[in-house]
Amino acid sequence: MAEISAKLVQELRQKTGAGMMDCKKALKETEGNVEEAIDWLRKKGIASAGKKSDRIAAEGLVDTYIQPGGKIGVLIEVNCQTDFVARNDAFKNLVKNLAQQAATAESVESLLAQSYIEDSSLTVDEAIKQAIANLGENIQVRRFINFDVAGQPGVVDSYIHTGGRVGVLVEVSAKSDAAAANEEVQGLAKNAAMQVAACPNVEYVNVDQIPAEVVQKEKDIESGKEDLANKPENIREKIVQGRIEKRLKELTLVDQPYIRDQSISVEDLIKQVKAKVGEDIEVKRFVRYVLGEGIEKQESNFAEEVAAQIGAK
Repeated sequence: MAEISAKLVQELRQKTGAGMMDCKKALKETEGNVEEAIDWLRKKGIASAGKKSDRIAAEGLVDTYIQPGGKIGVLIEVNCQTDFVARNDAFKNLVKNLAQQAATAESVESLLAQSYIEDSSLTVDEAIKQAIANLGENIQVRRFINFDVAGQPGVVDSYIHTGGRVGVLVEVSAKSDAAAANEEVQGLAKNAAMQVAACPNVEYVNVDQIPAEVVQKEKDIESGKEDLANKPENIREKIVQGRIEKRLKELTLVDQPYIRDQSISVEDLIKQVKAKVGEDIEVKRFVRYVLGEGIEKQESNFAEEVAAQIGAK
């Protein structure tokens, strides 16, 4: 196969946190396939099953907008080049306005085409360009999502953590508008958002939401781990099943210990709210944004560092 490039090694290293030479070996073993290389490293116990390393970063803010009444909510990420600008009041105000305007937008493109909330003579795109000129840095709306439960029993809430570096948007459904307006249900939505913010590996509400291909992938990884190689098949199957069940619960919100009372799970908390309200309540969905996740922050001479170490091996 072709020589493994420094750029490919860099990408795998940033995704797994593994050492450069381990990354190079994993890519050689998998013929340059990054996703297969991640699985190879996990089987060797070199990489964790967690999300991307925090070496991947970009500056800016994650923010939210919740419409009064909690029927519409937005989670948005707007990027700039430095933390200095991210802390600037003009930038913060821009992000707040963009979050509010995103409530009625279907895409970043449609948001940019709207009239700007503070000056209808400008489009959002033009307002951003003015901010770029005034602040001296590139500014981009990277992504947003909006939840809309208008016309149905439910409530949307959010939580922003660490000064706009982590944000969560949550939807809780109910059977009636009265229940959705209940302070216990609204409190559940806020607490669920806080819980997701505190649990970076949580990706699904419950095990039933986990796609079959994800379950199969975890099974393949666990089955391929070297510490099981010499165990009898029946013992190996029990160990694999136990590990898979544990791993899947690590991915689900309802199976987490509740951050405000570690003696109960989030599922127990939901049951408590159901009992108080007297009807079925469900955490329907959530989205978690981490500022700069997946964006490669420029590191001087990093590629040369990788190439030098690979060449020296």
